[in-house]
Amino acid sequence: MTATLSPRSRRAAPVDRVTPLVERLSRQSVAKGHDAYADIDWDHPDLAIGPDDPRCDLFACDPLAQTAWYRAQPPEVRSRIALHRLCAAFKVGMQFENLLQRGLLAHAFRLPNGAPEFRYLHHEVIEESQHSLMFQELVNRSGLPVKGMPWWLRTGAPLLVPVIQRLFPEQFFVLVLGGEDPVDHLQRRQLREGTTHPLVERIMRIHVAEEARHIAFARAYLKDLVPTLGRYRRLLLGVRTPIVLWIMAPLMVDPTNELHRVHGVPRSVLAEARRSPEAVQLRRDSVAKLRRLCRELGLVNPLSRWVWKRCGLWDDDVDDAPVVAAG
Repeated sequence: MTATLSPRSRRAAPVDRVTPLVERLSRQSVAKGHDAYADIDWDHPDLAIGPDDPRCDLFACDPLAQTAWYRAQPPEVRSRIALHRLCAAFKVGMQFENLLQRGLLAHAFRLPNGAPEFRYLHHEVIEESQHSLMFQELVNRSGLPVKGMPWWLRTGAPLLVPVIQRLFPEQFFVLVLGGEDPVDHLQRRQLREGTTHPLVERIMRIHVAEEARHIAFARAYLKDLVPTLGRYRRLLLGVRTPIVLWIMAPLMVDPTNELHRVHGVPRSVLAEARRSPEAVQLRRDSVAKLRRLCRELGLVNPLSRWVWKRCGLWDDDVDDAPVVAAG
């Protein structure tokens, strides 16, 4: 990107120092891409899944798994709750990736000829579609009435995302990381536990491998764009980011009220799980990479740090960077 470009054109033009990364990600999408139905044998007996499958249980890091109520339930009840919990997370993931694809396509639509991002963005859209197919297929086979995002978000987000992407591309890519980073953190942690249904494990491994490319692109885009923004716009981005994460992270980390309606989990137990120190720390950990990126980009100042703390997402990371002055 040359210094003669205007701020508007800088956000659309290819970036010289990012181009090698984009080209490498595009090659990896071809060489290491997956297909939801070619790479998963959905009808294999070992991959069959249902509400009564004893191989389904909550991961140890799940806040609900740490409650005395859940531990006291018989295995068949735990299996149903665990599968619903998993499917709810995958449903939210599918809905988020649907929104992400809308924004990525809108972004690609306005790119000039020759922009290397064009090819990669479409690779990412294809991969997100494959993820959506995997997630929804699992939900369908579970037979559980999973809705995913709350109704207000399902209604409003499809209308807002294209507008945000057009007017505030930096905020859109924060939304991208706000959806991808918490999921990536949770799935990597769950895979390290190594105790889950083989179909769930297969889906997670494919998703984690491909999300690494998506996260790398979004981070590189923000590292290039944010320094070109004006002082006021950077201030707004720094303040809005923890608010966005305050909405998004619990969608993946916290047990939802669906578990009460469908499986009779007491509301008091759900509240206990959400408020536990382990749940609070899990939410903070799930956004740690984005929090550190904000520090790196100079988006953490006394005001934004106060917002991070009010949202319950602040933590003193090991590689803590100094807080910059507001603006």
